[in-house]
Amino acid sequence: MEHVSPQSSDPDAESPPDLSIVIPAYEEAASLPELAERIRAACDGEGLSYQVWIVDDGSRDGTWDAVQALHEEDPRFAGLRFQRNYGKSAALAVGFERVQGEYVVTMDADLQDDPAEIPALIDRLKEGYDLVSGWKKNRKDPPRKTIPSRFFNWVTRLISGLPLHDFNCGLKAYRREVVKSVNVYGELHRYIPLLAKWAGYTRITEKPVRHHARKYGETKFGVERFIQGFLDLVTVTFLTRFAVRPMHFFGGLGTITFLAGFVINLWLSIEKLVFGNPLGDRPLLLLGLLLILFGAQMFTTGLLGEMVIQPRMEDPDSYVVGEALLPENESTGEASPSVGRT
Repeated sequence: MEHVSPQSSDPDAESPPDLSIVIPAYEEAASLPELAERIRAACDGEGLSYQVWIVDDGSRDGTWDAVQALHEEDPRFAGLRFQRNYGKSAALAVGFERVQGEYVVTMDADLQDDPAEIPALIDRLKEGYDLVSGWKKNRKDPPRKTIPSRFFNWVTRLISGLPLHDFNCGLKAYRREVVKSVNVYGELHRYIPLLAKWAGYTRITEKPVRHHARKYGETKFGVERFIQGFLDLVTVTFLTRFAVRPMHFFGGLGTITFLAGFVINLWLSIEKLVFGNPLGDRPLLLLGLLLILFGAQMFTTGLLGEMVIQPRMEDPDSYVVGEALLPENESTGEASPSVGRT
């Protein structure tokens, strides 16, 4: 159930703001008033019109009371409240649904991200980039967090091909059409740049940003975060490369293993028929049979995957349209969220 006052659901209906800011918040009641002041100082000083969506991810510490107080003081600060804790990806997803600004910035609520960086991030977008990711180059966290994070980012760069140093930095800036085109769920918020790249938004860069030590409370993430991050990396890599062509993955793997098993059993058959060598005590025979069966299963899985995705891929709405030139007699109507610069 949403607890949002009518005016906060559309902070500036007549004139969309220049900027929308989405802030997931979990147990951050103490930090929100100071964060709001920093956002005002950064954006008002640049003359930016903006709206702020604070998504309370099922907090129990009075975070929602703080959001309500901010909204009463300044209607540009709107809020959404989850009935329970769903996670950062869910908070970003519902925030992305509501943003109206030409530019969208995401940041954490714990004051470690600096709102003063927002104007510089937007300037990079104005240079033509689709997404600008923050890079906590001088990170103010203990080694138990920074060392695993560096390894995690190195592996992600290697697999994804995106030369970003800090995939998990909460401070990022996007063009609105980018966040309207990505589907964020589970724990995939770490890989929004990769999801954006898959959607066709390839102009992605990074900018070093200031990072502050945590001022209130304690971190909400533990060691399991990095295990989950690796599993999410496997998931998003498969989704971005093979979601629309499962046969290329499963069929390719199946073909290789099937051929390997076939060659093994062919050689064993030649040994039996030509040289008379016994096969009953040959473990290689069992390996060849297993490879053939595994290959056939993978090939069948690929075919089933193609049958599952075929109806979705036949829908034209499955494709992101970047630009369109319409006939003179065709009305453009209201711009679709998935349509980019038209």
